[in-house]
Amino acid sequence: MILPLEPRLKVGIQTIHREPDNQTGPWQPQIDELVDFVTLIDKTGFDSIWVGDHLSMPLPFFDPFQMLAQAAVVSRRLLLGTGVYLLPLRHPGPVAKQVVTLDHLSEGRFLFGVGIGGEFPKEYEVAGVPISERGARLSESIEVVRELWKGKPASYDGNFFKFSDVLMTPPPRQHGGPPIWCGGRKDPAFRRMGRLADGYVSYVVTPEMYSEALTKIADEADTCKRTINVFGTGHLIFTRVDDSYELALEAATSSLSKRYNMDFRKAAERYAALGSANDVAKKIKDFYDVGVRHIIVDLVGPYERRAEQVERFGSEVLPLLKTLR
Repeated sequence: MILPLEPRLKVGIQTIHREPDNQTGPWQPQIDELVDFVTLIDKTGFDSIWVGDHLSMPLPFFDPFQMLAQAAVVSRRLLLGTGVYLLPLRHPGPVAKQVVTLDHLSEGRFLFGVGIGGEFPKEYEVAGVPISERGARLSESIEVVRELWKGKPASYDGNFFKFSDVLMTPPPRQHGGPPIWCGGRKDPAFRRMGRLADGYVSYVVTPEMYSEALTKIADEADTCKRTINVFGTGHLIFTRVDDSYELALEAATSSLSKRYNMDFRKAAERYAALGSANDVAKKIKDFYDVGVRHIIVDLVGPYERRAEQVERFGSEVLPLLKTLR
């Protein structure tokens, strides 16, 4: 099978609220910060806004569904996505209701990206979920939410979840529910995508790795004899536009090393889009050439100057991508 992809490129931004790099006292985000940022993303010409998900990591993190519900009121145009929601940390029944609610509150603009995480094992400890079960739980959870979204009494009999004749209404705004895209970088994840997912969203991979992943996903879909009308493809890429590659790399290394509590320099060199507008656009085009149709830029560097990065990306990089959009 050749996966049927969307024809044009869409460009989004990752993260709404983020703790400032120079924060010294308690972090207390303001409603106006969200309003101003989402408004800026909308008017600058981006197509989507995405948020990640963590229960525990070195930096403070908010619940993604609640942030996106607020963002949906600010922008009536932007696609809203989770990149990615750690579904195995939760019971899929309540999550199915939350996703349906967000799908309606956004008038059908929600894209449900899910994954297993695992970088921070304490998240699984606090959720009471064995980290070794995260892949199997994700597969069952995808099946569970889709059953509950059918708008008629649903039943399920799996290893982790069992119920019968449960009616959850209303059904989602989008027919069949929001598209479910899966993250992951290993073969079991690609097989899951081939069997169950509507799309693939990646991060910290190269274009070559992305291309290989799509081949594995397509092979599994063939094996399962799936019919796929459109398969979504996304990639989150750490990005900084600067006067030189060296300046961009230093800013990215400092920002990402703090975020992940590790030395991120080599990863930034390999995976990030850094440097001049031409450098950044070239990296994005490389991913487009292997099948990525949703680029999600995570603008790194001092949080206090993130609006400058948004405007610089919008004025310098987006015009270079015009023929792909």
